[in-house]
Amino acid sequence: MSPATRCRWGGSGRWSTSARPPGSDIPPGVRPDYEVVVAGAGPAGCGVALRLAQIDPRLAERTLVLDRATFPRAKPCGGGLTGHAEDAMRALDIPLEVDAWPAPGAVVRFGEFERRVVLARPVRVVRREEFDHSLVRLARRRGVDVVEGEGVVAFERVADGVRVRTRRRTLTCRVLVGADGAASVVRKTLHAGRRQRPHRLFKLELPAPPGRPPAADMVYDFTPMVHGLRGYLWVFPVPGNRLNVGLMHYPSRVNRGGGDLVSLLRDGLAEHGLALPDRGVRGWPAWGYHPRAPVSAPGVVTVGDAAGIDALTGEGIAVALEHAIVAGDAIADALRTGDRSFADYRRRLRRAVVGRELALDRWLAWLLYRGRGAWRRWLPLVLFDPEVIELYAARVSGTAVLADHKLRLYRALARHVVKLPGRARALRAAAPPAALLPAA
Repeated sequence: MSPATRCRWGGSGRWSTSARPPGSDIPPGVRPDYEVVVAGAGPAGCGVALRLAQIDPRLAERTLVLDRATFPRAKPCGGGLTGHAEDAMRALDIPLEVDAWPAPGAVVRFGEFERRVVLARPVRVVRREEFDHSLVRLARRRGVDVVEGEGVVAFERVADGVRVRTRRRTLTCRVLVGADGAASVVRKTLHAGRRQRPHRLFKLELPAPPGRPPAADMVYDFTPMVHGLRGYLWVFPVPGNRLNVGLMHYPSRVNRGGGDLVSLLRDGLAEHGLALPDRGVRGWPAWGYHPRAPVSAPGVVTVGDAAGIDALTGEGIAVALEHAIVAGDAIADALRTGDRSFADYRRRLRRAVVGRELALDRWLAWLLYRGRGAWRRWLPLVLFDPEVIELYAARVSGTAVLADHKLRLYRALARHVVKLPGRARALRAAAPPAALLPAA
C-alpha cells in the first residue's frame, strides 16, 4: 500500500480517501473478513473482544485480535488490580487466573516522612506478563481468534468498512479497534499533526533481598521529585518473593532523558536498600488522556493506552478494562444500527466513570507536576491532608469515585491554601539532607 492510500485524519474532521485503488471498497452486500479487528491483545484489546462475546456470542467468531508481540511479553506497569479494575473484571466475567499479592495498604513517602494508608479492599498485585497472557487464553476459550506476532501496520477507510494491513496480509472489517498501546498505529493516524509529549515509564522486576521478605504494602515514593522527577517511584511486592520497581515521569517543563531517569531510579531504590542492575531496566513512552483529544473516527475507536493513560498515576489496567466496556457497548450498538461514525464515542468515554476520573486526574497532575516549583506547593496536600489521603485510599480500593467528590476536593484545596506555610515547613523538614527547598 503506497503512502497515498493510507488513511489520514485532517483538520476538517473527515477521512481522506483520495488515491484509493479501484476495487478497494467493500462491495455492497459482500461480507467483510471480520466484523471487528482489534489491534492489540493487552487488557484493553482482549477486554473489547470479551465484551463483544458477552453481548452476542456470535460476534466472538467474527472478531479478530492481532498483536505484534508474542505472549507473555513485558509491560511497564506496577501490576496493581485496584478496586475499579476488579469491578471491571467482574463486569467482563474475567476470573483472576494468575498468582497475585494482596497488598493491604499503601505507604506514601517523601524523604523522612512516611504515611501508611489502610485500604478497604486489598489491591491484588500481579505480574503483567502473566496477567495479560491469561487474558489472551481466556479470549480464545470464549471463541475469539487471537493471533500473536502479527501487528497492524496501516489502515484506511473504505466504503462500508476499514481495510487493515499487517506485514502478512490485508483484511477488511466493519470496525477497527486501536488497542495497540503507546506506539499505536491507530492513535498516530488520529493524532496526525498534534504535538504532545509523552509520559516516561521505567520498570524492572527484582528479587527480594536475601533474608528480607518483601513488605506487604505498596510503596509510592515522591522523594525523587527533589532531584527533578515529576512523578513518583514505586516498589510493589509481587508473587514469587519478588519486587516490581519503577518510576513515572510526567511531561513537564523539567526535561529528563532516559539516562537521567534511570539514574533517579537507581538512586531512589538505593534508599530502599535495593540495587538496580546495570542491565534489564526498560523504558516506554505513554500518552496522557486528554478529554478533547480524538479517540475515534468513522469505523475506528481507540481504547487503553492508545486513548490515553491516567496522567496522575500512570494506572493502566483499570483504565484499559473500563475503556473496553464502553467501547464494546459502542461497537455493538454501531453494528446493530449500521451507524459506525462513532460520533458520540468521545462523549461516551468522557461521561463514563473512567472518563470523569481521567479528566480529574489530568487536572491534578497538571497542578502537581507541571513546573519546576509547583510540586512544592501541591505535594504537601497529598502528603499531609488526611481527607485527601482518605479519598484516594477509597478510590484505590474501589469504594469511591473521586470525581463524585469534587466538593470535598475543592474544600481541601481551600484548606491547603491556608495551611500551606506550615505544610511547606513540614515538607522542608522531611526532605533529604542534601536537598535545599526554598520557603513557600
